[in-house]
Amino acid sequence: MERIQSLEEFYRAKQIPVPAGMNRELGHFNVFDTAELITTNAPLPYSRKDFYKIAFVSGRNRYFFADKTLDIDQYGLFFANPQVPYQCDHLDEAQAGYFCIFTDAFFHGHSSMKLTDFPLFRPGGQPLICLPEAQVPQVVDIFHKMKAELESDYIYKFDLLRNYTMELIHLGMKHQPVALSPAHTNAATRISSLFSDLLERQFPIETTRQQVNLRTAFDFAEQLSIHVNHLNKALKDATGKSTSDHIADRLVQEAKALLRHTDWNVSEIGYCLGFQEPAHFNNFFKKKTQLTPRTFRAV
Repeated sequence: MERIQSLEEFYRAKQIPVPAGMNRELGHFNVFDTAELITTNAPLPYSRKDFYKIAFVSGRNRYFFADKTLDIDQYGLFFANPQVPYQCDHLDEAQAGYFCIFTDAFFHGHSSMKLTDFPLFRPGGQPLICLPEAQVPQVVDIFHKMKAELESDYIYKFDLLRNYTMELIHLGMKHQPVALSPAHTNAATRISSLFSDLLERQFPIETTRQQVNLRTAFDFAEQLSIHVNHLNKALKDATGKSTSDHIADRLVQEAKALLRHTDWNVSEIGYCLGFQEPAHFNNFFKKKTQLTPRTFRAV
């Protein structure tokens, strides 16, 4: 599995000079015209990045995101976060579009919400939005304004850039509305969010020495200092799924990503996911996918 790619490594891979005085504490933002980069640089390898990215895609592209393969045939918006590894393969020679990159620190203290509060940036979400052609001029205009503002000497330009970025996020969310059930109680939603945070902190697995430690409903209940029955009820109320189902689904997602994107053997992958015996991992994976790990890797 590729290690986390830093901002500096991103610039070097794209053969772009690293911006002078790039201050990581105050945050970083930049915007690019895809056509200016795509002809001279190969796609970046499958990996996590330590920054966020929003890309407007025009042309046929295939994204490998966690355990998913996502295709765009015409126009789309892609939202990448530092928690989930990804790679983009360009299926057409003629590519056009724009993308911006930014760090968590760029928004820190400027919004009451964290970036991970937005559904498009949550692990396990759907990061690729298919755009209708009628929406394309609006998106292109936002990126044009970003480029113009970044090059300006306006003293408050970074406030405007944050606004333009939020405009893209909200535009994406309008095409992917999140339905909230009236039955969700505040307590259940809060416990569900805390559980999800704990679960996601264990991923992605990036070395064969890394291992998942929280694997059962009891493990998570103990960490959250609540009774396991309370945790199960809260998750069922908030999501419609049991604690065990959430854990199993996330383990399968990570197993698929590791089988596809590493050359680790099946025993090593099973061990990283908390299975002490290879047979237990094989049985678990087959029960969830109807395929053995080796068969899945060969498909």
